[in-house]
Amino acid sequence: MKPALIIIDMLKDTFDEHPDAFISKKGLKFVPTVNRLSSIFRDKGFPVIFSCDSFLEDDFIFQGKMKPHSIRGTEGAEVIDQLNREPGDIVSEKRRFSAFFKTDMDQTLRKFGCDTVVIAGISTHICVLSTLIDAVSLDFKAILLKDCCQAHTPEIHNGVIQIYEKTPLYPLMRIMSSEEMIKII
Repeated sequence: MKPALIIIDMLKDTFDEHPDAFISKKGLKFVPTVNRLSSIFRDKGFPVIFSCDSFLEDDFIFQGKMKPHSIRGTEGAEVIDQLNREPGDIVSEKRRFSAFFKTDMDQTLRKFGCDTVVIAGISTHICVLSTLIDAVSLDFKAILLKDCCQAHTPEIHNGVIQIYEKTPLYPLMRIMSSEEMIKII
């Protein structure tokens, strides 16, 4: 296995503008675990990629209930300071949910010889799940770290985890804890 760690949408707008929101509180709790994983990945020579919302001010996506956030070029679209970043890490901007949709993520992973993506971040039911499914669709094995992602409510997060823990796509798509991941890499 040659994995890459993809950390999704751990951005200042998500945490700074809504510090009391459930997703912010829970997301900040798993930051030390993501930092530990990032360090392990780097030590083993595996890529660490920050996949970041980067919307335009009048983006189509804001015509629904979603409020403008993570506007390209603003501080709010930057990775939170609590996450450790190193010069060799990759930042990949995205304008939609999946880290793969209309980005060069596929090419980047293939350049590094990766065959597996390990996914952490916000939010389990939208961007994390979209990335998980697209990864398998593009012939990568995919692992969702259930203790390193979060949705807007525990019910939504747990619902996604329960559904995909029983996926017929196993072992191409797996749900596991960060500790289980550390044991296999």
